[in-house]
Amino acid sequence: MEQTTTTKRRVDFDLSQFGAGDREEMAKMYEDTLKDFVEGSIVQGKVLEVRGNDVLIDIGYKSEGIISISEFGSQPEINSGDEVDVLLAAIEDDDGMVVLSKERADQQLRWERVLTTCNEGAVIMGMVKSRVRGGLIVDVEGVEAFLPGSQIDVMPVRNTDAFLNQEIEVKIIKISTERRNIIVSRRELIEERLRVKKRELLTTIEVGQLRKGTAKNITDFGVFVDLDGLDGLLHITDMSWGRIRHPSEMISVGDELEVVILDVDHDKERVSLGLKQRTSNPWAEIETKYPVGSRLRGKVVNLVPYGAFVEIEEGVEGLVHVSEISWTKRIARASDILAQGQDVDVVVLSVNKEEQKIALGIRQTEANPWDTVRDRYPVGTRITGRVRNFTSYGAFVELEDGIDGMIHVSDMSWTRKVNHPSEVLEKAEEVSAIVLEVDPDNKRISLGLKQAQDDPWSMISSRYKVGDVVSGKVSKVASFGAFIELEEGVDGLVHISQISDDHVEKVKDVLDVGTDVTARIVRIDQAERRIGLSIKAAEMPDEEFTRQQDEILDSLRPGEHMVDLAGAFDQALNPTESIEEWRPGEHADEGEEEKVEEAPEG
Repeated sequence: MEQTTTTKRRVDFDLSQFGAGDREEMAKMYEDTLKDFVEGSIVQGKVLEVRGNDVLIDIGYKSEGIISISEFGSQPEINSGDEVDVLLAAIEDDDGMVVLSKERADQQLRWERVLTTCNEGAVIMGMVKSRVRGGLIVDVEGVEAFLPGSQIDVMPVRNTDAFLNQEIEVKIIKISTERRNIIVSRRELIEERLRVKKRELLTTIEVGQLRKGTAKNITDFGVFVDLDGLDGLLHITDMSWGRIRHPSEMISVGDELEVVILDVDHDKERVSLGLKQRTSNPWAEIETKYPVGSRLRGKVVNLVPYGAFVEIEEGVEGLVHVSEISWTKRIARASDILAQGQDVDVVVLSVNKEEQKIALGIRQTEANPWDTVRDRYPVGTRITGRVRNFTSYGAFVELEDGIDGMIHVSDMSWTRKVNHPSEVLEKAEEVSAIVLEVDPDNKRISLGLKQAQDDPWSMISSRYKVGDVVSGKVSKVASFGAFIELEEGVDGLVHISQISDDHVEKVKDVLDVGTDVTARIVRIDQAERRIGLSIKAAEMPDEEFTRQQDEILDSLRPGEHMVDLAGAFDQALNPTESIEEWRPGEHADEGEEEKVEEAPEG
């Protein structure tokens, strides 16, 4: 305050020395001079003195003003008598001093200069000063202009730091005199120049030309390539003669490419590009290069559930179907056997030039083991193998890697009815069997388990005769009678009518499984493998049995409450549900065992 007071100066004229008329004229001139000073206007001042950090300025008013030396720049050279433009902020402050600002005067002058030299649409150079929310601040002719982030480039700019302290060319798109701000755009300049380039390119570009470009954007269906101002589409089907799943397998954003112009649509300003067309079509003479039957070396490039694609040369792939991978193994997925990138030997099976398809086979590179299976396993040969798997109708026995034979349930036992192979065999069990039939065309070998053993019924007539009294154990109880095991594999049937002289309502009331019984043989049918027994006749003398034999047999014929012996065997030994037959070419794989059918009770 003290400094302000000491520098305060009022101009008081002593008019007494003038005449009355002169005094009036001089007073009027003085008042008119004071009226010329308007707050907010720019006036010219003279440096009177520099005092420390302050500069004393005289603008011709009745008092001087003080301006901070910082408003003159970082390293000012200020001398007494220098003339400067300043802004009159206030005619008098509380101390009667004029309030001045050189910085605000400079800003005002710069703004007026920009308004006179630039207008909306003008293209000027500017220096990027700083980054603010939403964009950048650009120094344009000493005035700060705002460059929105969306107007920096045609592509989104994620990091604007690269623009700091860089001189760039911008276009003025809006000037607001009320707010004293300027909005500029770099993007509009780029887009305008690209449009010019695009028009020029469309007049010179032609189908068949080779053009250089840069990969600009990648989509699922192709790549957009910048041809220096004009974007062209490189479709995925025109990238390679071979098969690719996505454009990114071949191209990355920013890659420099040399492409072929395939089509130009001047109306829609669209250009179609090709990359594979730079080389000759490998499918043009494919049938000559790879005739059917030729053996090749290739690489697995793709695995699908139904097979594997093998590249035999760049741009040429063939399909190995799962059925063509192995002669003997049933393969569910190609990936179970092959791996991507694996080198494999293949044989050409067929060529379709129009559809650009080649069928290949891997198994054809080896001899088909089924072609010589008859030589290795002639009918009648005894083999030994491991039980690999069950189905409801039989068991598969592994003869060698990939070659199975099948034992049907009907060929498992001479003497018993087998409803499921698990009743006789176990998985992984080593068994001996006889080759019954070989069918290479249907990949089928039939085996017999019982044929590898002696048939106990072949000598039955020499061991048992009608009238013999025999002993055994009850092996099975049915509603019509009981089966008595006479020896291993040989059963006889006691009909319910031949159990006791007393009336038997239910067999299980009289006999249980495991009960020892003595009975007399009343009938032998070797052809049907049946023996009829009678417990009642076991106590008869031989002479009496001989006399009653016909009567006993007659009693076994169908009657009102009787079941005949043959019918009894059929009912007991034949399940009501039919056994499935093994169909030619059918195999049961590991983990595919069919549901076990339940045998009839009793």
